[in-house]
Amino acid sequence: MMDLAKLRADFPILGRLENGKPLIYLDSAATSQKPIQVIETEARFYREQNANVRRGVYLLSHEATELYEAARRMVAEFLGARAEEIVFTRGTTEGLNLAAWALGETRVSLGDRIIVTEMEHHANILPWQELARRKGAELLAVPITEGGHLDLSAFRKMLNRRTKVVALAHVSNVLGTINPVGEIAEEAHRVGAVVVVDAAQSVPHMPVSVKELGADVLAFSGHKMLGPTGIGVLWAKSELLEEWPPFLTGGEMIREVWLDRAVWADPPAKFEAGTPPIAQAIGLAAAVEYLAGIGMPTVNAHGRELTALALEGLQTRSFVEIYGPRDPKERGALVSFNLKGLHPHDVATLLDQEGICIRAGHHCAQPLHRRLGIPASCRASFYLYNTREEVEAFLAALDRVWEALR
Repeated sequence: MMDLAKLRADFPILGRLENGKPLIYLDSAATSQKPIQVIETEARFYREQNANVRRGVYLLSHEATELYEAARRMVAEFLGARAEEIVFTRGTTEGLNLAAWALGETRVSLGDRIIVTEMEHHANILPWQELARRKGAELLAVPITEGGHLDLSAFRKMLNRRTKVVALAHVSNVLGTINPVGEIAEEAHRVGAVVVVDAAQSVPHMPVSVKELGADVLAFSGHKMLGPTGIGVLWAKSELLEEWPPFLTGGEMIREVWLDRAVWADPPAKFEAGTPPIAQAIGLAAAVEYLAGIGMPTVNAHGRELTALALEGLQTRSFVEIYGPRDPKERGALVSFNLKGLHPHDVATLLDQEGICIRAGHHCAQPLHRRLGIPASCRASFYLYNTREEVEAFLAALDRVWEALR
């Protein structure tokens, strides 16, 4: 059981007034707030330990390198992975682009098939579109059911021996749907496909073990899990990292260079050209330590409790349309909805006047919104620092918005 009052004291921004009202931040699916432990860890690095890594023989550089590599080991432990399988990136988007580029160079050829889903964030559609265009491959999307789940029977019909990649979100950033990655991966592996998972909305909120998940590649962002911006993680099985060519080339990702050729360093260094996000990786390690100290089962249970409360309240309001599964056990810690006949931006603007921050728009998922028959939606997303009282205040504010705008 979390001591929420004590925990919230770790987040300085939660004391802010928004339009003269106490801040209620319900947009953690876009980016989470940061505890003082993370803020101070990153600041301390710049104050006391700042040096480039892997380059200097002096003590300061050695200390910075050790902190950076310790961050890699901590992230690996958090995922049940090995440190050499962890590549630091700028975020989920870069990780997915890296994977798509490398798989295009090693696994995907003319006439091959790539499968995504209708519920993907643009970051898990556009890299595969580009790969399909570049290689002359076929790109298919698994449809969703009326209840907001993947149509697995349609997926099975799409699978064939030409299928080289299956890319999907672990948790939809709009519907909240938790997808059965293990089941999908098992079927994809039968035809020899590589399974790539966008875990941006799952790793921050629930226990994720790459061994148990069953995927081959997984990407997520630090800033959605209490960490800094500009840092993400790509995990991939060692055999893939060994096989893949580098996405970027330059300093510190080589073993030897001649004027006409080069020999790459071993993974993960092979994929970390130039000066890496050192302070950000160290800040991410502090975020991982903070979450591990609470326990991801506890974080998950709290998010599910708040989501259930929000779903229950929204379903009792006849003027609200909800998207995605109704069972909180089947979804992550977010709810997308609309107030009938009202534009999401108007709803979000009036909520902001009450100090409540939600997301309004297409959430970088335009194909999904077209499938739902709407141009945009509102989204409230919850995290470990949110309270039941905040959810209830959000629901009460929706009533006032409806009365003001209907």
